Amino acid sequence: MRFLLLQLALVATWVLADDITVYTDTALAAGWENWSWGSDINFAATDLFEGTSSISVNSSAYSALSVKLEGTFPNYQGLRFDIAGAQPDLTITIQSSVDGTTSPNILLSALSTSITPDAFTSLLIDFRNLPGSGAALGNGTWDRITWQAGGNGDIYHIDNIVVVESIIIPPLFLSAEPLAANTIAVTTQGDVDFSTMAVSFNGQSVKILNTTSYTPVGTPSKNVTYLTLAQNFVPGTLLIDTGVPNGGNSTFNFTLPVVQYASFVQQVNYPISPLIYGVNFPTSASYIQDLGVTMSRWGGNAVTAYNPAGQFTNAGNDWYFENRVADPPDADDWVGWVQGAGSQTLLTVPALDWVSKDATSYSYPISEYPLQESTDPFLANAGDGLFPNGSYVTPVPDPTNVYTPWNTTMAKAWLKGLANKPNLVAIDNEIEIASNTHQDMHPVPIDYDEELARVLNFSMAAKEAIPGVQVAAPSTCSWWYYWTSSVGYTDNAAHDNIDFLPWFLMQMAEAEKTTGMRLLDYLDIHYYFQPDTSANDDAAKALRLRMTRSLWDTSYVDESWIGVSPQNHQWNPTVVSLIPRFRTLIDINYPGTKLSVSEFSSTADTDITGGLVTVDMLGIFGQQKLDSATYWATPDELGPIGLAYWLYRGFGVYFGANSAQVSLATPNPDTQGVYAATENGKLSVVIVNKNPDTPITFALANMPFGSYFMRHFGGEAGIAKWQTTVTISSIDYIVVPAYTAVFLKQN
Repeated sequence: MRFLLLQLALVATWVLADDITVYTDTALAAGWENWSWGSDINFAATDLFEGTSSISVNSSAYSALSVKLEGTFPNYQGLRFDIAGAQPDLTITIQSSVDGTTSPNILLSALSTSITPDAFTSLLIDFRNLPGSGAALGNGTWDRITWQAGGNGDIYHIDNIVVVESIIIPPLFLSAEPLAANTIAVTTQGDVDFSTMAVSFNGQSVKILNTTSYTPVGTPSKNVTYLTLAQNFVPGTLLIDTGVPNGGNSTFNFTLPVVQYASFVQQVNYPISPLIYGVNFPTSASYIQDLGVTMSRWGGNAVTAYNPAGQFTNAGNDWYFENRVADPPDADDWVGWVQGAGSQTLLTVPALDWVSKDATSYSYPISEYPLQESTDPFLANAGDGLFPNGSYVTPVPDPTNVYTPWNTTMAKAWLKGLANKPNLVAIDNEIEIASNTHQDMHPVPIDYDEELARVLNFSMAAKEAIPGVQVAAPSTCSWWYYWTSSVGYTDNAAHDNIDFLPWFLMQMAEAEKTTGMRLLDYLDIHYYFQPDTSANDDAAKALRLRMTRSLWDTSYVDESWIGVSPQNHQWNPTVVSLIPRFRTLIDINYPGTKLSVSEFSSTADTDITGGLVTVDMLGIFGQQKLDSATYWATPDELGPIGLAYWLYRGFGVYFGANSAQVSLATPNPDTQGVYAATENGKLSVVIVNKNPDTPITFALANMPFGSYFMRHFGGEAGIAKWQTTVTISSIDYIVVPAYTAVFLKQN
């Protein structure tokens, strides 16, 4: 049997006396119940086992092995189990059936990426430092453990499941990295001894002036100690020697490169819209305040069918065309608590002809439409509306089976009656592809004219219902549909070969002349990077980190199908240059319209590169004068995307109100981003190093000397909220470690 060392080479011991055995051989231990679903489970498998048997699990899509204790384990420190399989795609959660709380999702891949089907690997989850998020499980009425398969299902064996009463963590130096001018961030676990620590530059010893320790929010098993050195960093070799055995290596060695030159000009600045730091569906008031969320969106495919009268909705082909109770259920209440927490709101208004009539109906029952491609693993009669060859099921179902009529009069009455009025409303969500996402209610492809008419009619209703409300539309899903409709290029030809969004802007400008009312305040689009980074290997990560250039760079040819066959009539069509391009289109066709990106994504929410991409994107949004943006969907507060928001806005410490000029002598947007802001005469700087293994260094002209509040995440220090106060006494050599984002705010 192979044993895997977890949590950054943590060597852990468990105390057996008070451990809770879940499974050993042939059956669950006394007090445990089988709460699994959709899975074929044998609790006495003998084809692969330790002892006399193991549990074999064959789960269909999104099904699970789930076990519940008759009692609770509120103060235990970990979960140990042995597993074998072809690297199963499993998500592990710790749950409470008492109050419904659930731990953050723990991906099995965050524990190990080398699980094999022919031998067991022993894994340990530390409840004080959950893999992937770094969060602590915390005390609670925990009584259930679930291993849930992904969309393809999975087959695996599991054995020796134990809830661990105590984990003894030996003292260990986890990392030591140079930061800023003369600071070393040392992350540790356990009670380490700093008395033997030594630092040298190019073979010359450097005195450590003082140490400051910090335990980040949500990760109490780790902390960071900042060492302030007696002299500033210089190019060459930096050696940090702990003086004690450290997993076989007691030293951390860095080659600090030749400096790059940059300058800040605070006098050249322009406002950063505060609304660019938004997310879809924040989870709580504390979430909004912890991350500094400024715009919250009620959106997505399911809102197209939202019925406020019953709080029903339907996610269309996202989930088997099934009605359900909306989550969150009440848009009015949602707007109220979100605004009370300090965030503005963007509320999506349904704009098709139907909304869900109840919480139970579905459009494609197998009993009426047999031989469908797939069915809901939790509701076997609900099909996906597709034949095995991928074509749509026919005949089209009667929409009254699942839906009830909806129109502008009803929308106006709903909006007028809201106790809590939104700041913005969006006219539906991606309705240009409704004949796919909601084929059961609108099977006919939507063309230019229908989409325009729906936006005009529902925008007028919203403006009449809520005086002063601003309207965002058409919430177009992607690059392809910026320029054409689901009908195809015959639709372009029928409209003088004008691409869709420029034509849409022209028509909205004409509508204002006709009605005397501006019916479009924000041109709203969704932007998802088109290059494929799903492999998440080194090449994919590098691509992910450089493709932020598509947001602004007028010379960057997109590394996807767009760069080969862009299919539009725009200038430089292989270059996305998203924000400058749409600023120009707005100036040409409907001046004064703001620009919103109400859905965007990093492509890797749980990977450190996803967090660095998001830091880069938020910096670009401010630098390029974007007006509003909301991440799709709700980033994990303690995950990489949440850390990007925390870096700029967390816990009341903000980046700045105005974007200041940054001049780089040798710009390299593929591997770094530098952003500056100013407010009340104080400078803030964000630097993101996209290199996986190489520090970057800068001489930063016009950066005032003095005290700075510093935040950072990434690098060897990992996914956690690290912060301290540093003194910048020289701007000639500022260091940012590999794969790290750093925030410095002048005190």
